[in-house]
Amino acid sequence: MSKETKLPIVKEDSWLEPYAHEVNERFKRYERARKEIEDVKGSLLNFAKGHYYYGINFDLEKNGWTYREWAPNAHHLFLTGDFNGWDRYSHPLERNKNSDWELFLPYEEYKSTFVHGSKVKVHVQAGNGSHDRIPAYIRKVIQDPQTYDFSGQVWMPEPFEWTDNNFNRSENIQQPVIYECHVGMALEFERVGTYREFADNILPRIKDGGYNAIQMMAIMEHPYYGSFGYHVSNFFAPTSRFGTPEDLKYLVNKAHGMGITVIMDIVHSHAVKNFAEGLNEFDGSDNQYFHLGGKGYHEGWDSKLFDYGKWEVKKFLLSNTRYWLEEFHFDGYRFDGVTSMLYFHHGHTSFVHYDKYFKDVDWDAVIYMQLANAVIHEFKKDTISIAEDVSGMPGLCRRLEEGGFGFDFRLGMGIPDFWIKTLKEKKDEDWDIYEIWGVLNNRRKREKTIAYAESHDQALVGDKTIAFWLMDKEMYFQMSVDDPNLVIDRGIALHKMIRLITISLGGEGYLNFIGNEFGHPEWVDFPREGNNWSYQYPRRQWSLADREELKYKYLANWDKAMIRIIKENRILETPETKQINMDAPNKVIVFEKNKLIFVFNFSTGNSIFGYKFWVPEAGSYRIILNSDRPEFGGFERVDDTIDYPTDKDQNLGVYLTNRTALVLKRQH
Repeated sequence: MSKETKLPIVKEDSWLEPYAHEVNERFKRYERARKEIEDVKGSLLNFAKGHYYYGINFDLEKNGWTYREWAPNAHHLFLTGDFNGWDRYSHPLERNKNSDWELFLPYEEYKSTFVHGSKVKVHVQAGNGSHDRIPAYIRKVIQDPQTYDFSGQVWMPEPFEWTDNNFNRSENIQQPVIYECHVGMALEFERVGTYREFADNILPRIKDGGYNAIQMMAIMEHPYYGSFGYHVSNFFAPTSRFGTPEDLKYLVNKAHGMGITVIMDIVHSHAVKNFAEGLNEFDGSDNQYFHLGGKGYHEGWDSKLFDYGKWEVKKFLLSNTRYWLEEFHFDGYRFDGVTSMLYFHHGHTSFVHYDKYFKDVDWDAVIYMQLANAVIHEFKKDTISIAEDVSGMPGLCRRLEEGGFGFDFRLGMGIPDFWIKTLKEKKDEDWDIYEIWGVLNNRRKREKTIAYAESHDQALVGDKTIAFWLMDKEMYFQMSVDDPNLVIDRGIALHKMIRLITISLGGEGYLNFIGNEFGHPEWVDFPREGNNWSYQYPRRQWSLADREELKYKYLANWDKAMIRIIKENRILETPETKQINMDAPNKVIVFEKNKLIFVFNFSTGNSIFGYKFWVPEAGSYRIILNSDRPEFGGFERVDDTIDYPTDKDQNLGVYLTNRTALVLKRQH
């Protein structure tokens, strides 16, 4: 038997040598699946056009609307809605030559009844009885404010006038600085915000903060607002809670006009189990879109799991992947729940050995992710795909031909877990600088990571944000600039340091959750029975950062200055980091990255005059970022108006104050 050719990821990682066959097979399975698609459909991108065939589409040649549905086990389907007085049986669908259900409505006959905005459902008779359902490929869903019942809508607006043809997203992809956001909770008012309000009021704040990308949560329609958008019911419909599809296009178009890349949080890892609103038992069977029985149910999420091996499921999801890029001009995706997709155990194990990466794997899900990344990157230039994965699967963020999955980045999920665990369980005196260094540098070579100190996970009720862990109830009473408080001083100092060391060491991209840049004081708790359906907490109190008399402005100022320095000096796209000094007794970390010198003193009390450390280049250095400046809530102990020359041994000497971060740059 001939020796197998080693793919690049195996050549570069000796630990993968025993698994070379598994890696090769992983790539061959993708190639076989793609060839199968291309043999039938001509191309992968053509296969990913299911939304042109299924659902409600206007046929120019036949001059009318065609509605098609894939429901192999159903007995009968009928289209019902406003156009026929909600008669459940007057408009039956018939099986076509492809065994799909189909109905044609001539324009001349239905032009006055089958109109833009009218409501529709499909009545399905199957083994589980007769039920009104929402078409699987519907593009607009609306909820009745009185009955709370969801219905599909015929959506045929005037074409949207895009003005983003010249938008260049390549720079943003190289060093993404991402603002994770939720449109509904983006306003200060105690109500659900809209796409247009976000575009007009929040995008300017994001741009001013220096962020070059937004990652939008809860875009796909979901029946329960409090799910944060992760229990999706209608995959081709933007949620109507925030406005119309055209309002969403307005938001994306405006972001592009401001030079901001727009990433969508796409949920293909599972689907809501709701019967009336979603896909569950659509054709009467338990395994149409999902795995049969327990294999198709996620106990932890109380949701349904897709059968990625089915041709029609691949068509549905890959078409969905293309659809949002095409119809709404999104620039890429953050894929939710990748670890759960990868393994039949959904990540409920410790990944302590490479064996774990190749056992209990859902290879159909792997193929799907490879195909999805091919669709993304072949459909539009300079797109971005991010994997939410905690397992560390080798090759996840490598090109397909290298033996990978094709993702561009993975989320550094261990980093926020580390910071929260440290704040919960350790005294400041016990922080281990070697552990900090190790966690922030623990990532696979040549696989890019999005670093973050906290995301929406840490902001939810049941946990606390970093600001809340640091300052807790003191934030309610001691945030006036005229009110000295040791708890607040410590909190502000460490909040700044945690963010700077995370963005500078933790990866090749950075993410912040909406409002956390200024230490938003409260958690996110969506309206529910337990809080009397209150909108007090799913909102962002921007006025706290805007008010001159409050200390929140210090954190906001720091975030803006930090991002500017990182972007201007291209720190995120610089792979090499040179460790210069690790001083455990004084809790000092010094490193060099792209000719900038980063200095962190995590000590609770050691402020050291003339602290010396060697630097790679002799010369005169200037402090370009100083967390102890008064505009950042510091105490102005460090002089950053002067230059700091190296001595004959190429050492720099600075006054290094406790709980302070400095960034120095050689001037000459």
